Amino acid sequence: MELRPAQFARQLASEPLRPVYLVAGGEPLLVLEAADAVRARAREEGFGEREVYDVDSDFDWNRLSQGLASMSLFASRRLFELRLPTGKPGKEGSEALREYCDNPPPDTVLLVTCQEWSKKHAGKWSEAIARAGHVVTIWPVKSHELGDWLVQRLRSRGLLATPDAVQRLCDRVEGNLLAAAQEVDKLALLTGGSREAIDVEQMERLVANSSRFDVFTLMDAALAGESARAVRMLAALRAEGAQVAGLMPMVAKEVLGLCALARASEGGRMAAAMRDAHVWQNKQAAYRRALERHPTARWERFVAECGRIDRSAKGRGDGDPWLQLERLLVAMADGRARTLLAS
Repeated sequence: MELRPAQFARQLASEPLRPVYLVAGGEPLLVLEAADAVRARAREEGFGEREVYDVDSDFDWNRLSQGLASMSLFASRRLFELRLPTGKPGKEGSEALREYCDNPPPDTVLLVTCQEWSKKHAGKWSEAIARAGHVVTIWPVKSHELGDWLVQRLRSRGLLATPDAVQRLCDRVEGNLLAAAQEVDKLALLTGGSREAIDVEQMERLVANSSRFDVFTLMDAALAGESARAVRMLAALRAEGAQVAGLMPMVAKEVLGLCALARASEGGRMAAAMRDAHVWQNKQAAYRRALERHPTARWERFVAECGRIDRSAKGRGDGDPWLQLERLLVAMADGRARTLLAS
């Protein structure tokens, strides 16, 4: 069965351990917490032995098969962990996992964790795991979902906060879910279990500014049409010591790619163009919305603007490169871009 994290927590608490679990996603904190829940439940059920295998390109899958087949010298119940960072076991690994799921050994649980996941990663091996156990898919918490996630996290620690306080916490920890979890735990300690809702002044005083943005999330915000968020991210990057010259290669790469997709869309080849450009499936919707926001000619203008900003950042052009980059990001996020870029 394929489950989301909240569903998985309820399922894990209401049934005996399954023979196999796959926990996969690009949010390390949530992957870790879901895997920890399996480990904790295994300890409760008397699984006294744990073996961990880290899979790389040279991994010998016979090691896993032999370990599963061998008798334990120390415990009758064993937990095997398979760390598969790329989410791609390959042909040999897929076969080994399918064989395990078809005939799982008694008193054994296999926990597979992956740090990368999309629909392209799934295959017969993950389908076999879903039949024999559970597949827990974890997607990154999006900016518009962070507030609800924090409210639930605060509630799980016995805390309440006003909407303004939650928004302030969002602003402080956006882009860093691990920091968000740490701040909630710190609030639980500092407030001493108070039943009163934390207001915005308390939140401001108690929570550090833990935002961590990079050029990838910066571009995601601009493509999503979130101009205010993109401007805030850019300011955070500047405060952390980033340089425009260092940001521009990735910004220009994204803009050039979108310009090429815009041209392809005019010929009705959008799907093929995205496939050829290796655009990840979880980014295709954002790309399509951004392309619908601007005509091809405007994307060509954005490309030219990237060149102008790069020259300014390297001292070979006029103007403030930070202001120019901010205007470009706002223009990309806003369908009225022709009025936002300097001529």
